[in-house]
Amino acid sequence: MRYGIVLAAAVALLAHPVSAQTVPDAVAEPSATVLHTLRGIGAQIYECKPDALGKLTWVFREPIAVLTDQGTTVGRHYAGPTWELASGSAVVGVVAGSAPGVTPADIPLLKLIVISHRGSGAFDRVTEIQRLRTEGGMARGTCDKPGALQSLPYAADYVFLGARS
Repeated sequence: MRYGIVLAAAVALLAHPVSAQTVPDAVAEPSATVLHTLRGIGAQIYECKPDALGKLTWVFREPIAVLTDQGTTVGRHYAGPTWELASGSAVVGVVAGSAPGVTPADIPLLKLIVISHRGSGAFDRVTEIQRLRTEGGMARGTCDKPGALQSLPYAADYVFLGARS
C-alpha cells in the first residue's frame, strides 16, 4: 500500500513543477557546502489523535517518499526522519529550524542537524539537511475518528550539506 501512495503522489506532483524559492534565514546555512541535492516525492502521513485538551486533531506520523536525482530513483525517505540511498548510506536528522511553505497547503521548509549515520558512502560527510521547495503535504480538514490516517502527496528538495573531503 505504501508504494501505491508514493506512486500516486509522484504522478500528481510531477504534473505541477515547483518554482524556485528563496531560502529563509531560519533554514539557511550560508557557510555550509552543498554535497548533494535530491528531490523527494511521496506522501506525508497524519494520524487522528487527541491533543492535550482531548480534541481530535491531525498529528504528523511519518513521511514516505522516494528520493530522485534528475528523475532517477536513488533512495528513500521515511520515519526517523531518515534519508537512505540504495547503496545503504543513510542519515537521521532532527529539526533545528523551520519556515512556512509558500502556500498554506505546503509543508514547512526545514533545517535539520544530522544526529546519526549508517553505512558508508555518499552521506558520510553530511552534517545538515535542508528541506526546500516544498509542495503540498499539509494536513487539512477535521478528524473525527481516533486512529484514522490521512495521506497527502508532497514533494521537496533535500539539500545535503557538510564538509568536502
